[in-house]
Amino acid sequence: MAFIEVRGVCKGYGAGAARSEVLRDIDLDIERGEIVAIVGYSGAGKTTLVSMIAGLLRPDSGTITMDGKPVTTPSPERGVVFQNYSLLPWLTVYESVALAVDQVFPERSAKERQAHVERFVAMVNLTPARNKRPSELSGGMRQRVALARALAMEPELLLLDEPLGALDALTRATLQGELARICSESGATILLITNDVDEGLLLADRIIPLGVGPAAKLGDSIAVTLARPRDKKALNHEPEFARLRGQIIADLISRGPRRRPVVAKPAAPAWVATAEVAQ
Repeated sequence: MAFIEVRGVCKGYGAGAARSEVLRDIDLDIERGEIVAIVGYSGAGKTTLVSMIAGLLRPDSGTITMDGKPVTTPSPERGVVFQNYSLLPWLTVYESVALAVDQVFPERSAKERQAHVERFVAMVNLTPARNKRPSELSGGMRQRVALARALAMEPELLLLDEPLGALDALTRATLQGELARICSESGATILLITNDVDEGLLLADRIIPLGVGPAAKLGDSIAVTLARPRDKKALNHEPEFARLRGQIIADLISRGPRRRPVVAKPAAPAWVATAEVAQ
């Protein structure tokens, strides 16, 4: 039995004729300690899938289990980092992480909780900014706070829903390297949702393409055998990286939206062109 098992999950929104099926017959296994990336088009249902695994949404049909137990409600065992930072504007970096730690580990002494918070603030390289509020932080720093908050809860499963998607290209590239380091240090089981194939190859042990909706389905799992630690610049010169990248992109294109054939308009009669010129 896999650590995370998703079996025959379907999910849609709306009712009657207006109902739209987002995901259909989703089957997914994640082993403990594994990093799995689901790569797909925007609007394909990736966030819906994460929300169901987190226990924030219930599937219309099918089952989701974690360590053999049904997932029906949210739990600190499953930490979530969404694309938006979801930080309280009046709390500092330290206080944002401490709020989560105090809720999850109330039995620990104040000294133990403080050391725990400091550890994870340092893990995301925010110790110099520990007393700053969100308005004083860049977008990349805010996302680090959200990541530290989730990691500090020591979840058994960390769900990353396009955590770097709202950042500019340079900041995203920098934080991808940081995220690779943090994932390695934490040792957590991780499900990463992304629309960036290179990001998936940098971080994941396996990549699973997701087709477009409605009724999107997962494709075949693709093992990422690239050695760790992975350096983004060095990967560009790896033949295996190029092969995997091409395979994943080809799979996504094959599952992508079908373009309608372009129908050439018939040529206008000569008298029409003559009339237009005369006008």
